[in-house]
Amino acid sequence: MRFMILRRADRNTESGAMPSTALIAEMMKYNEELVKAGVLVTGDGLHPSSKGARIKFSKGKPTVIDGPFAETQELIAGFTMIETKSREEAIEWVKRWPALDADGEVELELRQVIGASDFGPEFTPELQEQEQRLRARSAAKK
Repeated sequence: MRFMILRRADRNTESGAMPSTALIAEMMKYNEELVKAGVLVTGDGLHPSSKGARIKFSKGKPTVIDGPFAETQELIAGFTMIETKSREEAIEWVKRWPALDADGEVELELRQVIGASDFGPEFTPELQEQEQRLRARSAAKK
């Protein structure tokens, strides 16, 4: 089961402030534990919303809205993707998040990633084959 750990944005992340050396070291230690356990898939921090954009569709037509965005509680500052045997195991990993982050006041969200089996019969064998081909082509380009 794949899970995404979403690190909520706050005033510091939205200001563009980079983490301290101590926090970077703690995050590297945490990531190393994830790697040793074989559960880390990927993870990265995100630039503040002032460098981003939202693309809203209305009747199929896109409108681009440049950041920054006011509601920091709705924004994401980074993510970590993990693969575990269960939701409970994923939660245990999230509970180990470095306490140094945001001076111990960080908010994380855990969300399970939808897999092919979750789509049901609408995800036909032909569509599954097409997805596998696309994933293989994408991986080959890296």
